[in-house]
Amino acid sequence: MEIIKVGMAAFGMSGKVFHAPFITANPNFELTKIVERSKDLSKEFYPKVRIVKSFDELLTDPEIELIIVNTPDSTHYEYTKQALNAGKHVIVEKPFTTTVSQAEELVFLAREKALTLSVYQNRRWDADFLTVQHIIKKGLLGRLVEYESTFQRYRNFIKPGTWKESGEAGGGLTYNLGSHLIDQALVLFGKPEAIYAETAIMRDGGKVDDYFLIRLIYPQIKVNLKASYLMREPLPRFILHGTLGSYVKYGTDKQEEALTAGEKPDSPHWGEETEEEWGIINTEIEEKVFRGKYPSLTGNYAGFYQNVYEHIRKDTPLLTDAQDIIEVIKVIEAAYKSQQTRSVITLKN
Repeated sequence: MEIIKVGMAAFGMSGKVFHAPFITANPNFELTKIVERSKDLSKEFYPKVRIVKSFDELLTDPEIELIIVNTPDSTHYEYTKQALNAGKHVIVEKPFTTTVSQAEELVFLAREKALTLSVYQNRRWDADFLTVQHIIKKGLLGRLVEYESTFQRYRNFIKPGTWKESGEAGGGLTYNLGSHLIDQALVLFGKPEAIYAETAIMRDGGKVDDYFLIRLIYPQIKVNLKASYLMREPLPRFILHGTLGSYVKYGTDKQEEALTAGEKPDSPHWGEETEEEWGIINTEIEEKVFRGKYPSLTGNYAGFYQNVYEHIRKDTPLLTDAQDIIEVIKVIEAAYKSQQTRSVITLKN
């Protein structure tokens, strides 16, 4: 089938680490243009890709079919809208938008123009999350009663020169890492009835939230999501408790670290974890207690792009359809409202 030609809106960390390697590793895509307004950094890595100096140059190129909007959070809505109006399919980085109304408008526009609109929720393809999904689906812990998901970071200073810390162009941990943790929980359990959240600025001189604790309220399961920039000692990435047992997993998916180090996603043993990195399961199997390492499934961010290709060319269901990701933004908006009012926020249908 015909190759999908791609234009990328920026070549910062997101473009360099999370998008370009997977686009260029997949023979169904061709990365043709990258926007770099003042630098030519991508030339060293992708010398055949043309560097352009404006987003408009992606919009007006008739050969570009898919645009990656991987610019600062506050620009997602405007750039995505421009791309859709130009007749382009769009992958937009998380967070999808900063408001629910913006998200709903973009979803309506994409539907009206019969275009694909996907949000880059790549951590659905984390090794640990895939393993958690597998354990729950297999019922290995019995009826699940508690789920805790934590992203820990440690940086006790405000990083200079980044929009994520300035507050001028979006940012904040709830929109940043919260988008992943919330999305994963919604994939597992669906829409909660209500939420209670605490967000805070913990570091000296901070301008955006660098801590959150979000409780998603469901009838029969307790769900806690947490992240902070002041967590130096390792905590479990996942804690699951059920009527038959528990699963505890330390460490984070290895793909981001490998990509940052310059490894290619088609390298041998990509996304695999060693036995040392596997989580611990302690449960009953056929009325016999078992405690030991549980093998992690293989992480595979490439699955995101392959699904997008198959959706555009073969009409396969889109796993990261923006329509569904609106629920993530609803939870984030409710989290900030909960913090402001110190109350439980009921989510409307």
